[in-house]
Amino acid sequence: MAKTERYYGTGRRKKSIARVYLVPGKGNVTINKRSMDEYFGLETLKVIARQPLAATDNTDKFDVIVNVHGGGYTGQAGAIRHGIARALLQVDAEYRPVLKKAGYLTRDPRMKERKKYGLKAARRAPQFSKR
Repeated sequence: MAKTERYYGTGRRKKSIARVYLVPGKGNVTINKRSMDEYFGLETLKVIARQPLAATDNTDKFDVIVNVHGGGYTGQAGAIRHGIARALLQVDAEYRPVLKKAGYLTRDPRMKERKKYGLKAARRAPQFSKR
């Protein structure tokens, strides 16, 4: 029994974590057992998730299987992009300069700022009144 080759990459952004598997195939993207069109409503999110595949001309060479949780749709799309880029490095290390230059391998460090005491949110103060 021959084991099919799978390439793995973990992507993160904000509170989202994506476990991405690349399997040789026709270019189908499955997110949490649903098609990408079903999962993401906005076309921009679909484009963001596919960017590393487009940059390396692998759009129709691999099927992408993703398990993603946490955060919102935008953060999840960014996490999927990061995971796909990392998985592509396992496919071929020659993709590194292309992916690095485009910024797909860099983990976005921006996180939600914590709420401070005496304030209503991270920076939002209670309304000021003279009287």
